Amino acid sequence: MNYPFVSVIIPCRNEEAFIERLIQNLQEQDYPKNQWEVFIIDGRSDDSTTKLIQDHLREYTWLKLLNNEHKIVPYALNMAIQQSKGEIIIRMDAHSIYPANYISELVKHLIELNADNVGGVWLTEPGNTTLMAKAIAIAISNKFGIGNADYRTGSKNIKQVDTVPFGCYPKKVFEKIGLFDTELVRTEDDEFNARLVKNGGKIFLIPSIEIRYFAREKLSKISKMFYQYALFKPLANKKIGHPSTLRQLVPLCFLITLLTSALLGILFTNWDWIFFIVFGTYLLADILVSLFLAVKYNIALLIYLAIIFPVIHFSYAFGYAWGIWNFSIRKKHVTNVELSR
Repeated sequence: MNYPFVSVIIPCRNEEAFIERLIQNLQEQDYPKNQWEVFIIDGRSDDSTTKLIQDHLREYTWLKLLNNEHKIVPYALNMAIQQSKGEIIIRMDAHSIYPANYISELVKHLIELNADNVGGVWLTEPGNTTLMAKAIAIAISNKFGIGNADYRTGSKNIKQVDTVPFGCYPKKVFEKIGLFDTELVRTEDDEFNARLVKNGGKIFLIPSIEIRYFAREKLSKISKMFYQYALFKPLANKKIGHPSTLRQLVPLCFLITLLTSALLGILFTNWDWIFFIVFGTYLLADILVSLFLAVKYNIALLIYLAIIFPVIHFSYAFGYAWGIWNFSIRKKHVTNVELSR
C-alpha cells in the first residue's frame, strides 16, 4: 500500500480524563510514523489537559500542540489544516478510542473509493457505570432517539451518506470549497459536509471501521448537547440554502404539532382530543420503545430510557426553534448567542 503523508487534527478542551489514553491510542496506530503528523489543538483548557500533552511532546516527535484562543472547534480545525503538510486530513476526537488500523483503513478506502470524505461508525459506550449513563448510550444509538443517522445506528455495507463522524478528507477538498465555518460554534462538520456534497463531493460510511465513542453520562449534559446541536442547525441551513437532512426537522415539526393542538384545545370546545391523540401517540411510542430496549439490555433501564428520549427530542426541538428565532427572524450575530443554559 502507498502511504501518503497524513495530518491528523484533534480539537480538545478539558479532556484530562481522556487525553493520555488518546495519545497512547495514537501511538498504537499501525500507520507509518514517518508518514504522519498529529496536531492536538487545545481550546484554553482550565484543567491539566495541556500539561499532560506537553509531557509527551519529546517522546513522540510526530505530536504537535497548538493553542486555540477562540476555544471553539472550527477555529481549531482551520488552524491545524492551514499548518498541515499532509495530502490527507483526518479529524479525530479526544472522547473516543480507535482501532489500531483506523488511519490506514480510512486512507485505503478514501483512495479506493476516490472519495472526498470517508468515516466509520460509532459504537456508543456509557460515560460511566451508572444506569443513567448506560441508558443514554443506548438511546443515542437508537433510531427512535436520533433518527436514521447510519453512523450512530449502524450499517451492513459501505454506503454513500450525507455525513460521517470526524472525517477523512483529501486536502484538496479544503482548497476547493474552503475551510470550516467559524460562525458555527456547533454543527460545523454538518455544514462542511453539506457544502461538500453540494459541490459534487462524495461521502462514504465504512461500517468495518468502528469507533468507540463515550457518550455524555448525565441527563443535563445530553440535554445541553442536543440543544446546542440544534441551535446552530438553522444558521448552517441558511448558509447551505436548504436543510442538510430531513431528519433534523422531525423534532421541531412534532413540537409545533403538539403546541398547535394544545392551542386549539384551549380556543375551541371539544378540540382537546387532538392534543391527547398527538401526545398520547408519542407517549405510547416512547414507552413501547423503552420497554423493548429495557427487556433487551436491562429491565432496570426502563424508566431512564422513557425519560431520556423526550429529553433528547424536546431539547433538540427547542434548540432548533430558538435557532430559527435567533438567526432567521432576529438575524442575531452568532457571537451574541449564549451557549450555556
